[in-house]
Amino acid sequence: MGRITRYVFGQLVMGMILVTAGLTCVVWLMQSLRFVEMIVNRGLSAGTFVYMTILMLPSFFPIVLPIALFTVVIFIYSKLVSDRELVVMRSAGFSQSALAGPAILLALITVLFTYILNLYVMPESWRKFREMQWNFRYSFAHIVLKEGAFNTLNRDITVFVRERGSEGQLDGVLVHDNRDPEKPTTYMAEKGALVSTEETPRLVLFDGNRQEMDRKTGRLSTLYFDRATPDLGEFIKPPARRHREARERTLDDLLNHLDEADISESDIGKFTVEAHKRLSSPLQSLGFTITGLACLLSGAFTRRSQTRRVVLSIMLLVFLQGTTLGLHYYCARNLELIPLLYVNAALPVVIGYLVLLRATDWRRRHRQPAIAAS
Repeated sequence: MGRITRYVFGQLVMGMILVTAGLTCVVWLMQSLRFVEMIVNRGLSAGTFVYMTILMLPSFFPIVLPIALFTVVIFIYSKLVSDRELVVMRSAGFSQSALAGPAILLALITVLFTYILNLYVMPESWRKFREMQWNFRYSFAHIVLKEGAFNTLNRDITVFVRERGSEGQLDGVLVHDNRDPEKPTTYMAEKGALVSTEETPRLVLFDGNRQEMDRKTGRLSTLYFDRATPDLGEFIKPPARRHREARERTLDDLLNHLDEADISESDIGKFTVEAHKRLSSPLQSLGFTITGLACLLSGAFTRRSQTRRVVLSIMLLVFLQGTTLGLHYYCARNLELIPLLYVNAALPVVIGYLVLLRATDWRRRHRQPAIAAS
């Protein structure tokens, strides 16, 4: 790698890091907003929040990296044109391949990195994220009880918690059970706790009373207790089995449906498309890069035409991205269209490279008459 190539490659790498970090932070913040309510009202610790959002990052990178790479290539090469550096390089005898080489090299590295994410890192991280989400939702059911508010488990059961302690204890607990309209029951306790058992989380009350109203006789019976456990299991009991999403399954599982009991007929198309999307989507980085290079490097370097080329490359990016999203939608409903995913990923690479080669031949044909005339 020559000095000039290293110079351009270094600028691309630095820009790639900055743009990827910026886009990832934006997407990360947008996705993290759904956890803010769990922190404020449901007791999720800040450390757990950070760890869960970090587990989501590998699922963002395959989406962010191609767009970040395209943005950096357009910006850096446009800057080189504006500073007349590419003009000097071309005058010094650099071919189209040499000018495009640093960007293509970075694109190939990005493709390899994205394959590693798609095939190994992302399924494992998303599986851990979903397991943590499952555990906090069912194994630690106290996070569904907001303090200072009436929590309606269903239309017949309401729970009020005045305050929740740092270790999960509940102060000032009221439970109203209206499942039997003829004998509504109300529990009031000074303290309580939600504890996890092998079967289901349970609400345990301490130092309180149980009031039951018999509407037929109008009689109110009160029972004082040191400890009581209202029967709320059916409302906080976790499902018998956690359904695994497509993103947390391995490629082998998606293609061969190893866990048939966990896959419905409606999921087969979605899972199959997810598998082929993992195999085809990394090529977007190379396709977007060569598309941008074909727009910027074909023809003479003039500031007047540079703006039009940048706009054209952005329009092509939007078109390619929209086509990809549309194919994902239709392929899930018709698996015979799946080969189009690979055609859509490879076509920009082939066409863009042919445009670069054609631009090289055009320059050679126009250079030879000029040399002969001199």
